[in-house]
Amino acid sequence: MDRITRVAIALGSNLGDRSAHLDVAAAHLAEFLNQLTVSRWYDTAPVGVGVQPRFLNGAAVGETALSPRETLDRLLAIERARGRERPFAGAPRTLDLDLVLFGDQIVEERGLTVPHPRFRERRFVLEPLNDIAPAMIDPVTGRTIADLLETL
Repeated sequence: MDRITRVAIALGSNLGDRSAHLDVAAAHLAEFLNQLTVSRWYDTAPVGVGVQPRFLNGAAVGETALSPRETLDRLLAIERARGRERPFAGAPRTLDLDLVLFGDQIVEERGLTVPHPRFRERRFVLEPLNDIAPAMIDPVTGRTIADLLETL
């Protein structure tokens, strides 16, 4: 039997119809994540990417039997389908899907680090994630999402 893992994904967009990009991404996530819960969208200022349009951010939590790499591959395919281009690091984007947590797993492979290395410092990730999964645990620190947000 395949192992079912609870995963957390951060969603963001700051180009084009931001809300439509996130809505379509959430619909695609439902195709391979069971028990999917999606936060409301948050309008946020860009952080660490220079002068850019404002972002719309959210989070999703669901269950999958896929591996971390297979999950990431699905996320990247959804981004590409929504016109995501990567001309330089931190470029504005139609859609950004980050694999934040993958159960209690800690993964460090080429092109894949889970938990996401910077999620603990990002209110635009923690706030929507706290709305839908405050008790979810960061396996690196052992702290809940609610605790990470409170001490940010």
